[in-house]
Amino acid sequence: MVLAKNGEIKIEHLIKRARPFSEPFRVTSGKGFRLKDIDPGDTLHLQSEDKPRAKEALAVGVHLLAELQEMLYAQDRWSVLIVLQAMDAAGKDGTIKHIMSGVNPQGCQVHSFKAPSDEELDHDYLWRSMRCLPNRGNMGIFNRSYYEETLVVRVHQEFLAKQKLPQKLVTKNIWKERFEDIRNFESYLARNGIVVRKFFLHVSKEEQEKRFIERIENPEKNWKFSASDIKERAYWDDYMEAYEDMIRNTATKEAPWYVVPADNKWFTRLVVAAAIIDALDSLDLHYPKVNKRKLEELEEARKTLLNEKERGKKSKNKS
Repeated sequence: MVLAKNGEIKIEHLIKRARPFSEPFRVTSGKGFRLKDIDPGDTLHLQSEDKPRAKEALAVGVHLLAELQEMLYAQDRWSVLIVLQAMDAAGKDGTIKHIMSGVNPQGCQVHSFKAPSDEELDHDYLWRSMRCLPNRGNMGIFNRSYYEETLVVRVHQEFLAKQKLPQKLVTKNIWKERFEDIRNFESYLARNGIVVRKFFLHVSKEEQEKRFIERIENPEKNWKFSASDIKERAYWDDYMEAYEDMIRNTATKEAPWYVVPADNKWFTRLVVAAAIIDALDSLDLHYPKVNKRKLEELEEARKTLLNEKERGKKSKNKS
């Protein structure tokens, strides 16, 4: 049994407490999924007065996540890919910052995918993501991802024209084909020990407006705002249709989506942390056990160090 560093709370108990926060928002089959069934303001049974307790729970979750990540790194068998998708101002950056605050940066890499470069446009659309997949024992975070190819490229099809695809391959079935490609890609990852968990931070149009205004009026947040944010907002309904279709067609048991209510940042972070903890728990993580020969080497090293310490004491006493 592994204990948390305070020596009191068992990891298994914490995981059991975390799971109910993420499970209601997990989508493993897109059949019948409707985005409008998920309320962006949902906080389950928690009320605004519970916010301090939720933040305390998140702090415990961050600590637990750090312990599990350490075992993931030490075991060096699995890796975890976390995909974050959302409309602007939904809180992707803040979610990464808060949840991963306790994780060893040596075993976790974050990749933000912007508009593709000329080099990237000369390759297939999965190429740049494949180059950034996490090593064994590591966690990788995609802040936006290959799913942009079924979102922004679908809403703004002039971007599709820049991808230099042979014209005969650009048919009415291209989005269906891309969904199939992505499902196969994620199945391939799962079969090679890369655990995929995907999160759509579902913010309401009203809450996005509030956050945009705050970015404009607060000098310390001006840098976060771009005029293009307003232009993209005009396509809100198109994006919601694209997100719904994306989730319907790519939610699987091996690579589920979590459609996370994002109007309350404190709750969003709690749900995402709980889902990642649940994913790590499914891997039967443990620290590597050493063989008899290794134990003998460790004992020999311990004796050598103790002898050095003793000689140092004697030398100090003589002087």
